Amino acid sequence: MKKAVPAGRRRYPGVPVAGLCRVTSPELAELAELQRIVEQGGAHLQQRVVCEVSVGDGLCLPVHAITLGNPDPALPAVGFFGGVHGLERIGAEVVLACLRSVVNRLSWDVLLHRQLDMLRLVFMPLVNPGGLWRGTRANPQGVDLMRNAPVDADDRAPFLVGGQRLSAGLPWYRGALGAAMEAESQALCCVVQEELLTRRFSVAVDCHSGFGLHDRIWFPYAHTARPIPHLAEMHALNALLDQAHTHHRYVFEPQSRQYLAHGDLWDHLYLRASEQHSERVFLPLTLEMGSWLWVKKNPRQLFTRHGLFNPLIQHRQQRVLRRHVAWLDFIARAACGHAAWLPQGTAREQHQEQALARWYRGVRR
Repeated sequence: MKKAVPAGRRRYPGVPVAGLCRVTSPELAELAELQRIVEQGGAHLQQRVVCEVSVGDGLCLPVHAITLGNPDPALPAVGFFGGVHGLERIGAEVVLACLRSVVNRLSWDVLLHRQLDMLRLVFMPLVNPGGLWRGTRANPQGVDLMRNAPVDADDRAPFLVGGQRLSAGLPWYRGALGAAMEAESQALCCVVQEELLTRRFSVAVDCHSGFGLHDRIWFPYAHTARPIPHLAEMHALNALLDQAHTHHRYVFEPQSRQYLAHGDLWDHLYLRASEQHSERVFLPLTLEMGSWLWVKKNPRQLFTRHGLFNPLIQHRQQRVLRRHVAWLDFIARAACGHAAWLPQGTAREQHQEQALARWYRGVRR
């Protein structure tokens, strides 16, 4: 008889796990914080180990998926993802702070429980625990998970930054040509496939840092300058954000306005969703926190590796968490009430025209 996997340790099918290494919980602060939050959430949460990754010396770290809310596939779902790049710890911390906020409110927030009756929430705060453990952008195999999907840019991508196959010793390494995606990449894709792409409406938010002086909300595509099929829906969501948070400072745009890239996981998943069920709406977003602003305010951060991508002064970190957790809450609310704002008919045509004029003027389509 096949041995059952204990509760909290169930694995997603089809995701590779480490063979000859023991799972451990070394001094990784984010992993310890995640465990504390899960213990506090108790029966309200479901915890699964999606895969296990080796960090060397026979030790492994688990990649967790945490879910709560209504599992009915007829209802919308939102996925929050962080720690894809191990050097960008603030991305993991934002997702952990959001999960902590939800769990802290479970004991008293009646409106939250009503929301969870109509919504599924999915959290993967530590997609790349090996990178967090080693303090690297890539995973322990030297692969940049956001350049790891089987998607090639239609036009020239910037050297190195757009993804390269020269060497794992250089940044932005895609992995060997023809090789399977890394275990962490497969784990993220598996969770999105099972929890989000089965829904009629879903949103994914992937939290990163390290680009420019402004906080940006990127949406696909990264591999081509062409607009996505759900451009009108993205524009409507942006309009909703402008109405609900009048003084927000987010720059909402397609990633292709900044640069093209090979191997983007969200392009890969969006294309998969479009091929599988074109009638469903899947809106993947990337929060790209402008880390140059933190360096501008504290130039000494230039002399530390983590200082290039994270706010190192406590009050700035707290301010960053407050701002972005509020935005993640907005996304959950927007998903819950999507039927009231998704554009249809003439309204959709208007959003499409406005989006093309705003983001794709002069772009050959």
